[in-house]
Amino acid sequence: RMMNVLSRIYLVTRPIFSEDSFSAEYKKIDRQHKSLRDHVKEYFTCDGKRVKNALLSLLPIIAWMKIYRLKEWLLGDVVSGVSTGLVAVLQGLAFALLASLPPGYGLYSAFFPAVVYFFLGTSRHLSVGPFPVLSLMVGAVVTRIVPDVGPPANITEFEGLTINQQRVIVASSITFLMGIFQLAMGLLQVGFIVIYLSDTLISGFTTAAAVHILVSQLKFVFGLKVPSFSGPLNIFYTLEQIFLQITKANVADVVTSIIIIVAVIAVKEINERFKLRVPIPIEVIMTIIACGVSYGFNFEEIFKVDVIGNIVNGYESPLAPNVEVMKEGAVDAITIAIVGFAVAFSVAKVYSVKHDYIIDGNQELIAFGASNIFGGAFRSFAASTALSRTAVQESTGGKTQIASLISALIVLITIVGIGFLLEPLPKSVLGALVIVNLKGMLMQFREICYLWTRDKTDLVIWVLTCVAAIILGLDLGLAVGVGVELITVVFRAQFPRCCILANIIGTDIYRDRKDYLCIHEPDKVKIFRIPSPIFFANIEFFRDKLIQAVGFSPLRVLRKRNKALRKIKKMIKNGELQIGIKPTALVPASDKLDDENNTDDLDQPTDFSDLPVQVNWKAELPANISVPPVDIHSLVLDFSAVSFIDISALKVLKMTLKEFIRVDVEVYIVSCDVYIREKMHDCMFFDDEIKTSMFFPTLHDVMLHILTKHPDSQCYLKHFYNKIFNTNSASCYL
Repeated sequence: RMMNVLSRIYLVTRPIFSEDSFSAEYKKIDRQHKSLRDHVKEYFTCDGKRVKNALLSLLPIIAWMKIYRLKEWLLGDVVSGVSTGLVAVLQGLAFALLASLPPGYGLYSAFFPAVVYFFLGTSRHLSVGPFPVLSLMVGAVVTRIVPDVGPPANITEFEGLTINQQRVIVASSITFLMGIFQLAMGLLQVGFIVIYLSDTLISGFTTAAAVHILVSQLKFVFGLKVPSFSGPLNIFYTLEQIFLQITKANVADVVTSIIIIVAVIAVKEINERFKLRVPIPIEVIMTIIACGVSYGFNFEEIFKVDVIGNIVNGYESPLAPNVEVMKEGAVDAITIAIVGFAVAFSVAKVYSVKHDYIIDGNQELIAFGASNIFGGAFRSFAASTALSRTAVQESTGGKTQIASLISALIVLITIVGIGFLLEPLPKSVLGALVIVNLKGMLMQFREICYLWTRDKTDLVIWVLTCVAAIILGLDLGLAVGVGVELITVVFRAQFPRCCILANIIGTDIYRDRKDYLCIHEPDKVKIFRIPSPIFFANIEFFRDKLIQAVGFSPLRVLRKRNKALRKIKKMIKNGELQIGIKPTALVPASDKLDDENNTDDLDQPTDFSDLPVQVNWKAELPANISVPPVDIHSLVLDFSAVSFIDISALKVLKMTLKEFIRVDVEVYIVSCDVYIREKMHDCMFFDDEIKTSMFFPTLHDVMLHILTKHPDSQCYLKHFYNKIFNTNSASCYL
């Protein structure tokens, strides 16, 4: 038992170090930092090893194909590919409606990007293809340039084309431009940009997108002819038209949608509850049944149900992107590119962690960029990954992108061979399937309660992003969300929680004095913790908090002392105050001394050179002269959480420290990063008043240093050593 107790105690005997003494005792390695020229030279140096690494990085398929376990993985990839392919066909058709395009073009989006990603992507589990949020964002651009009602935008290439052909040009051109942006970001190594889209922001944004998608599908569920709207408040215009026409709802569409929704939800619950090895493909089953019933009972003629109609048989020729369209939708393309990559990368990270492999953000940008460029050239619309489709691919045994390649083959078979069988499928069925697949995104509303109890700042980000995206539209909503997120970061950095530290009795640990009972705060010493970087925007905040913590303004005290000293000198000169020394030896006559309005030297150090004695500012002063009291003799600044400091902040910090030093307060800085101290040297921070000797490596070092200089505070040491050694004296340890 004694050994167990001793094993949880550590004792260290060493000198008290300042940074100067530590540097003298332990020599630092003089490292040569690479210059910008060295980095550029290294970047453009080419050898066999770099070529090999570049090739493996650009074509990740080479790396994972070399370790492919044919016997163990192939069957799972085949089963997964077939299951995912069936889902991809239906989602391609359904998500094309979100993009305001003929359903057949959704199959192109489920095929071309998946094939390109197979060679270039680093995730082994992503199912690349249409994503409802991106489809809706593309649809907003499509309906803005080619509206349902009214003439399209003045685009030369639109002349003589049908509305669907015009919309295909818009969607493919925006997708092509989106791919260029993603490819450029990947080549420029700016994959880090997604860190500015937090999980909270993405959750709020995708929830708002789910609401938009839900509303956009109501017209198919009810069988109504509702024009598409774009821009702010579009969701409310759509709801207004739906409610105005609700009495004209097609009963067959409504009944079909209800049956589809109920059946799919019920079977999906069974799949989740019983963890089936191969989930029941209920969407495929219901689609086949709906096609058969619609064809057999002639829904289109008898019940006036809107069906998919003609699906393009085979592939159309490649299409060059339209430059005028790209100019019109450049801003939208940037937004779509960032959102598409952020969602795909976040999903890819989940599965890479689960299956223990590495993904490369920059290579993912290149892969998605190339996928969308290639897809846009073949009349596809924006591709990313659908969460439900990727979940199907992983849960049914998919191990690599071979599963995605097989799913693309299923889509290919549908396009060139059996697509005509889907022509009698009611659009209400696709709308119902889209709504059912929104369950996961709509359930994110539950995060409001979670964030309320955990982090109200993140709650504000979530709510404002969601509300803005619903009201203003997805593009402006995302901008608002990013703005709110950056503002919260600024506020957190600009107004952090500063605190006064105290010692946990019997330890060398220091914590916020408000949080613990068993603490000791040494007399006349303040330990002020700065918990964030210091820069131009928060230095005044820190200064105010520091003055509030110590209980006085050093500049005000300094000015009061200098005014009092000026008055004392004047009284001595005029013979009003006697101190037993000849007045001629005290103060030379000068106009500056007699000028009571002169304030130029009030901020300077107190000058006792003209007096034979120094003034004791703690004693009672003559002629009712009073100055604010200074209750501390030492101030310690804890820089352990300060990661950087800029030049503007250094200037203010230097002046603030000088103000404390000039009122006889010893200032110390502890745990300051070595690179910050180097910057201080470079910026001429040190002078006759601010010296390197004020820097200490740890809080306990500086406290022991202070308490040996000020024996009146050594009761602190007694608290410390009594706790450890159960003794009433600590003198032998001083």
